[in-house]
Amino acid sequence: MKILVTGARGQLGREAVLAFTAQGHDVTGIDQAELNLAGSSDVADAIAAYKADWIINCAAYTQVDRAEEEAELAFAVNRDAARAVAQGARQSHSRLLHVSTDFIFGGKQATPYREDDKGDALSVYGQSKWEGEQAVMAALPQALILRTAWVYGAHGNNFAKTMLRLMAERDEIKVVDDQIGTPTWTADIVRAMQALMESNADGTYHFTNEGVASWYDLADEILSAAPALGYPVKVQRILPIPGSQWPCAAQRPAYSVLGKEKIRQLLTYNIPHWRQSLHSMLKGSAP
Repeated sequence: MKILVTGARGQLGREAVLAFTAQGHDVTGIDQAELNLAGSSDVADAIAAYKADWIINCAAYTQVDRAEEEAELAFAVNRDAARAVAQGARQSHSRLLHVSTDFIFGGKQATPYREDDKGDALSVYGQSKWEGEQAVMAALPQALILRTAWVYGAHGNNFAKTMLRLMAERDEIKVVDDQIGTPTWTADIVRAMQALMESNADGTYHFTNEGVASWYDLADEILSAAPALGYPVKVQRILPIPGSQWPCAAQRPAYSVLGKEKIRQLLTYNIPHWRQSLHSMLKGSAP
């Protein structure tokens, strides 16, 4: 199968390129250096020229706080470029898997969000991704949208890697404990992608690991596992704090757990719990 991955140098895009290549697919990964999604007027034609069987659009503006000041750029990448990628897929008769986020939701409910719940984003980033979803579906109604959340992995920048660095540098770390979601390993996301693509799925699906956590829970689990795996650890304590004590430009949803009943019906395996996957990632990246 011929696969084009956009955002190929990001943490999820890199994981997708490596995994699908290892499976024997003909994979091309592109990023900003190959195609400027935010500034090129011929994105659709450039995407169509690859004549891929599947396009996996991992490209996104993900600087959540900076997006509050760079709204035009965030919408250019997350909405306008997403539309152009979908138009390119339509031109070349390619299937499209577009990656989206839990941040399209405002976090006002206390039960997992369903695929058909409407976005009510609190931030520029979340709104740009929500409008990007709608732009993709308008341009290519048979597109596949995969929402995920709290992504971490061996590649790129993410919360887990930041915690490992801070744990080696500081005696004390403060971590927010009143935002609830599900940490999700990039390797598990790519496995779900493969299942969706093999099933020729379309429409919107949610995928995360199983279970729920706060950012504090995730940091605490990292600390509990890191020393035995050989990671340098200096930190003595992790202090839970409310989000109100961690000021940031963009408001985060207090609850952004994604319901997965739809994808569970398609998968032929049990989705791993986030703690299990976190330990797998830490072991695989251990010094």
